[in-house]
Amino acid sequence: MMKQLAIIPQPVSTTYTEGVFYSDGLPEIKGAGEFSKELETVKEQLCGDIEKLHLYASEQFSGDGEKKANIDTGKIVNCVLDSSLNAGNDEAYKLIIKHDGITVSAAAGKGMFNALQTFRQLMLSHYRDGSLALPCAEITDYPRFPWRGFMLDCARHFYDVSFIKNILDIMSLHHLNRFHWHLNDDQGWRLPVPDYPWLTEVGARKLETRFQYEYYTGGFYAEDDIRGIVEYAAARHIEVIPEIDLPGHASAVLAAYPGLGCTGGPYRVEDRFGIFEDVLCAGNNEIFDLAAKVFDTLARLFPSCYVHIGGDEVRFNRWNNCPKCQKRLKEFNLEKPEQLQSWITGTLVQMLVRRGKIAIGWEEILDDCDKFPLPKDTVVMSWRGSEGGIKASKRGHKVIMSPNIDGCYLDYRQYDSPEEPGPHWAVTSTVYKSYSVDPVTPEMSEEDAAHIIGGQGHLWSELIYAGKIAEYMIFPRLCALSEVFWTSKENRHFDDFSRRLKIHRERLDCLGVQQYRGELK
Repeated sequence: MMKQLAIIPQPVSTTYTEGVFYSDGLPEIKGAGEFSKELETVKEQLCGDIEKLHLYASEQFSGDGEKKANIDTGKIVNCVLDSSLNAGNDEAYKLIIKHDGITVSAAAGKGMFNALQTFRQLMLSHYRDGSLALPCAEITDYPRFPWRGFMLDCARHFYDVSFIKNILDIMSLHHLNRFHWHLNDDQGWRLPVPDYPWLTEVGARKLETRFQYEYYTGGFYAEDDIRGIVEYAAARHIEVIPEIDLPGHASAVLAAYPGLGCTGGPYRVEDRFGIFEDVLCAGNNEIFDLAAKVFDTLARLFPSCYVHIGGDEVRFNRWNNCPKCQKRLKEFNLEKPEQLQSWITGTLVQMLVRRGKIAIGWEEILDDCDKFPLPKDTVVMSWRGSEGGIKASKRGHKVIMSPNIDGCYLDYRQYDSPEEPGPHWAVTSTVYKSYSVDPVTPEMSEEDAAHIIGGQGHLWSELIYAGKIAEYMIFPRLCALSEVFWTSKENRHFDDFSRRLKIHRERLDCLGVQQYRGELK
């Protein structure tokens, strides 16, 4: 009996009909002109997938020697514009497999791309020995949440462009549509800012203390690298959201420009991991000059309407002992240095508004906001459990849920074993835990739940110094999260996901993706 269509994330509905679709090679993908960009991207992906599969029934070579998959021009994947499928959701699609052809319908490019990614999954499982055989079925699908994200920390460890593009391709396979790019931290600064060259000259490299001799690691992304990643993501209907974390996690900034700190230094780009005392000086107006030039650069390089401003894990001891910060406290009639962060956050948010951007911040930006209320348009990313998201939703903010202890932190151990990579102090985060998280919690009212726009998985890279280790930590937990963010809660069942995951693992294997293979619970 033919394998069923083990699709991840689970579609809204799959109805099997009689018969089998068969093509001698890949079917030809044709469609309405409105979808020309989507078709071009998916054809490129399929050619790369076929190369990785090493399953050429016959090989053609173009004049430049490029390998191509054999195409059965007698069988067609017909891509059709159907405005009735939108129903307020431009990511919806319908895929109908009949014995004589496949029809894919969508009202917009996003929906068509999602449909063709589902077809791409089916090809990876059912294309063997140069031919494709699929059970006939009708699939109707659309997402539960509009924000389905993944964050990669490229500050603690610098990942090269090719690795990021490969992750973007795998994200697209799972209908994930937001790439949150963490570009600075205590251990490195990755964004070129023309007016502040020392950010990358000094702040992009740290001393690697594991070696007996002097050795520096790190790097930064050139403007062309960034544009290339943004364009590559956009072709896959993935929005790139840059993060520049302010005013904490600032060691790399202060190493480059020590005058922006409370003490003047000396500072260094940290080779240790943790939360450090030195932050940007709240009494120094020059920190906003820096932010202005950084935001100008982000506005020029990133078309997304969102910029993540961090705001997490700020230590206040320096502000408590700094004459400039104490003067600022008296100027605003504030009672404690913690309140200065809400002033800084509000200032940064307004600076972004003037550049046509919406700020996202970690949940700490909700704290001590009595004197400087957080602007309502600011999006809150909840990470210390779900409490921050619940609090933000009650205040009317849009919320992205990514609770660290509930399966969204992919740098945590996947199983409770000393042999598994991950910090020893952190909770175990199994595939089951990732699958069990829900962005809408039972405590939320219907009104509060309406503010939840989705969720994210995060990979912090303190202990993850190679791409293949990163893949091992990401997968298959990101597969589970993709289903959490896409599929309705009523349509999710872990036992069924586990069965589909066995087949889906083979797809990841075909693509050369390293993955964890131990216990799921």
